[in-house]
Amino acid sequence: MSCPTFRPGRPSSAAPQEKRPHEQRPNFTTYYFEDLTVGMRETLLKTVMNSDVVGFAQLSGDHNPIHLSDHFAKKTKFGGRIAHGLYTASLISAILGTRLPGPGAVYLHQTLNFKGPVKIGDVVEISVEVIETTEKGRRVKLHCECAVDGNVVLDGEATVTVPSKHPRPARDAAPASPQA
Repeated sequence: MSCPTFRPGRPSSAAPQEKRPHEQRPNFTTYYFEDLTVGMRETLLKTVMNSDVVGFAQLSGDHNPIHLSDHFAKKTKFGGRIAHGLYTASLISAILGTRLPGPGAVYLHQTLNFKGPVKIGDVVEISVEVIETTEKGRRVKLHCECAVDGNVVLDGEATVTVPSKHPRPARDAAPASPQA
């Protein structure tokens, strides 16, 4: 007896997914605090698809017609639909959590400066660069930038905490018993 193949998020009768140029499976790179130096940089390219914008609207509850309605959006100063600003910002999180610093990094703070729209079909170049490391708390500050066709559409700074190669013992851990 064979079992049907389960594909999360997509009913078996659904049409094939959109072709996603510049889309890669997560490529994890893990850096510990001790590995990070000022100037380290990582870049990712992401093509913004209609399904990304619709999915983000469903996830966030932000159904502003500037993101979802061609009829409404063509009357705005942008002349068409635009991606949610926080969708674009979330692409920064993709790099921080998977590549630089990578798995184990935890957000503490993020500033965002929105400078231009991102439209469906745009290829966004997302870059982060280590600009400061602070040993106390294993904190790392990174400059973050998103650009479309060489024009910066979003920038800011993120502060994350990063795991150490030498984890500290848990505060309530029992002392190690001597070996006999």
